[in-house]
Amino acid sequence: PPYSPNLNLIERLWKFVKKECLYSQYYEKFTNFKQAIEDCLAEVSGKFKEQLSSLLTLNFQTLENVSL
Repeated sequence: PPYSPNLNLIERLWKFVKKECLYSQYYEKFTNFKQAIEDCLAEVSGKFKEQLSSLLTLNFQTLENVSL
């Protein structure tokens, strides 16, 4: 498909960051916005590890013996 965000892991990560760290937040300065993203990404291996491990998987369905 030309555009498939669900197949792209970085798209899934960005969606998660927006939902968990940036949702309903206003940052007057870009530096504050950038810091919020950096803080969120720093928590990836700790606070968000379990959520992301299920979100960022490569579970693709394979079709065997299919004739077209």
